[in-house]
Amino acid sequence: MATDLHAESLKGKLALITGCSGGIGSATALALAWRGCSIAVHYNSSKEKADALVAELTKISGVKAVAFQADMGDYDKVRTLHSEVVQQMGHPDILFNNSGTTNSVIGPSGNMQDVSVEEFENTWKVNTGSSYLLTQLCLPTMVENKFGRIVFCSSVAAGTGGVIGPHYASSKSAMHGLIHWLAMRHAKDGVTCNAVAPALIIETTMFANPAESLKSRIPVGRFGQPAEIASVVEMLVTNAYMTNKIIVADGGWTPSAF
Repeated sequence: MATDLHAESLKGKLALITGCSGGIGSATALALAWRGCSIAVHYNSSKEKADALVAELTKISGVKAVAFQADMGDYDKVRTLHSEVVQQMGHPDILFNNSGTTNSVIGPSGNMQDVSVEEFENTWKVNTGSSYLLTQLCLPTMVENKFGRIVFCSSVAAGTGGVIGPHYASSKSAMHGLIHWLAMRHAKDGVTCNAVAPALIIETTMFANPAESLKSRIPVGRFGQPAEIASVVEMLVTNAYMTNKIIVADGGWTPSAF
């Protein structure tokens, strides 16, 4: 008999979403909460947005939500974030590594010399290192429980070079090797690992003032919406057969997955 895996799969689960006060994070939090998932709302500086999101999430029946502040460029604070989430809400069943930074934007025609190695390292630390550490911290309990969903927010820049710079593009492509290793290693443990790779999503901090000329890069002729990325994360979280995948959501910019 066919079973609707979506009907009950997230009830009673806890999702830790980093960068949750931003457009993609907020949209994903709401999508998962409507499926009965409680949300650990991480933010760095946007306390008002995080508190407003918590208030909205807790209006949903059975959903718990708490805001947690942490600078993702500081590994000790990342460790504290995980500890506080566990103490106040329990061990995460779902981890959406969504936080990130662009730092300098030099564009596809910029000069690599304009991005120092220190800025390169900071970009990697925020975008990739903190996600590695949080995954490392959350994974043992997921394996023990034989259930875990790990999703990374990559970028189309990981496969194309993108429009920000080499520091950002390389920090995102580095996620892909990590995802492939984790997915293969822990598939037998009930833990899936995937990524969504968006391009040019409006209503986000990273793409707050988009140049209209960039629309010419997008075959569908418009920028993406945070909810359209959230729907991909929702699919990856609710589908136990999807693992080891990078799902590109870019309006048709790239012709195939990478």
